[in-house]
Amino acid sequence: VELAPSEEKVLIGLLGDAPDTTEISRLVGRYRERQAIDDALADVRGFWDNLLGTLTVRTPDRSMDLVLNRWLLYQTLACRIWGRSAFYQSSGAFGFRDQLQDTLALLTSAPGLVRAHLLHAASRQFVEGDVQHWWHEPSGQGVRTHFSDDRLWLVYATLQYTAATGDLSVLDEHAPFLTARVLNPGEHEAYERPSVSTETASLFDHCVRALRRACTKGVHGLPLIGSGDWNDGMNRVGIEGKGESVWLGWFLVSILRPFAEITATRGDKQRAKEYQAHATAVAAAIEKSWDGAWYRRAYFDDGTPLGSKDNAECQIDAIAQSWSVLSEAGDPARARQAMESVNERLVRREDRIAMLLTPPFDHMIPSPGYIQGYVPGVRENGGQYTHAALWNVLAFARLGDGTRAAELFALLNPVNHSRTAGDVARYRAEPYVVAGDVYSVPPHTGRGGWTWYTGSAGWMYRIGTEAILGITLRAGALHIDPCIPREWPGYEAIFTPARTAYRIVVENPTHVSRGVQRLEVDGVDRTGQDIAVLDDGVEHVVRVVLG
Repeated sequence: VELAPSEEKVLIGLLGDAPDTTEISRLVGRYRERQAIDDALADVRGFWDNLLGTLTVRTPDRSMDLVLNRWLLYQTLACRIWGRSAFYQSSGAFGFRDQLQDTLALLTSAPGLVRAHLLHAASRQFVEGDVQHWWHEPSGQGVRTHFSDDRLWLVYATLQYTAATGDLSVLDEHAPFLTARVLNPGEHEAYERPSVSTETASLFDHCVRALRRACTKGVHGLPLIGSGDWNDGMNRVGIEGKGESVWLGWFLVSILRPFAEITATRGDKQRAKEYQAHATAVAAAIEKSWDGAWYRRAYFDDGTPLGSKDNAECQIDAIAQSWSVLSEAGDPARARQAMESVNERLVRREDRIAMLLTPPFDHMIPSPGYIQGYVPGVRENGGQYTHAALWNVLAFARLGDGTRAAELFALLNPVNHSRTAGDVARYRAEPYVVAGDVYSVPPHTGRGGWTWYTGSAGWMYRIGTEAILGITLRAGALHIDPCIPREWPGYEAIFTPARTAYRIVVENPTHVSRGVQRLEVDGVDRTGQDIAVLDDGVEHVVRVVLG
């Protein structure tokens, strides 16, 4: 192509697929027309503008605005949910726990996608209650494992969806099960193609079956870790079937209590009482895992503790601490102390990283699993695993410490790893998408890894918008409960769920982190913090005064 001075030409390329040559000819003929190309591009831009523009924020932290406006949501939907592929991993598989968490970032902008994926994930559950750890489509071939947390994410995501939307009808939607041989004794996983069962059940019953399989108990009264919990790399902690997980206990309790309430409203009060009783017993058992200044992480098959001050490696693990807060089940004083220990031992401000655990694994016996095969300070093995680091941000916000929550959010924000040429040379990753991990040891301290294809993007979006800025949906209503830094004078946001816009103005005249003193809608004082979401084509002004 040759261009004369000031000349402009438009080049159009067509890439696609079709079932036969007739359809190919039709498509080629249509897209030879410039107007068809312009219309298609306008459709694409309109789709992304509508989705990514549902919530726009303007805060005193410009770096926060840059990632919360469009980028994190785009990374989540385009890469994690649809593409399921990137430079560091290119499998295209669905992860059972992965995409369930990812879709929750779309609760305010595309709740229909969340609803659809709940039912899709339910269809990957075996009749016994466990699930495929991951699978490929369209064949459905995937891995059956003893991972202990996978199945619980279906219940967690269902609770999150129903609480936000108020759509309880999804609980009665039916989905099939899978059938396949059960794993043999001593067999830890099998990659096979299961069959789709003729048996179907409601989403509620899928959740019940998941909980029935998950409510296990070891000698310490904690749930069995299986071949790993959230941390896949700890696959040998319970290799003999007796190891237990403290984190899984917190997670289970956080699910059992709200699910018991739903169960009771559906008329099964006996089962609801059993869920509540089990949650109480697990929470009490976890308190016995208090290690003096934080909670232990797990117990090996032989009862050896993991995540204890008595360990030479992995003395403290972040997620056993953050979930003592997030589960709302930990002793309040201990939970606060546990997060102080995270702040002191795992957050390295000089290197701008927040580690998952410390010290890293190297020679520990018994071996926790393949996590020990990572170089110390890389990925889960003592590096920053951003997914878990964001749970720390959420925990600080739940504790009402908006200053520390926002500080840690800024520390994790990729924009802030690229402010100078020196920062760029050290970080060596894209400044506009979240990195799954950041290394913590020389010579790679501060280097980002596993970008794009990471569940950290969805969590960062939710925690920034929901936990810090406090903009959520509650039973379909707009709910505003910020937890911001004391020094912020306030912030503004525009929420546009459909034809209607809600201009949110938050003021912080007395420099607090949390506490809504006054709420006005279109100049009229309101009681409570829930605002009905209308579709009247009008802009409404919501004024929130903290105090």
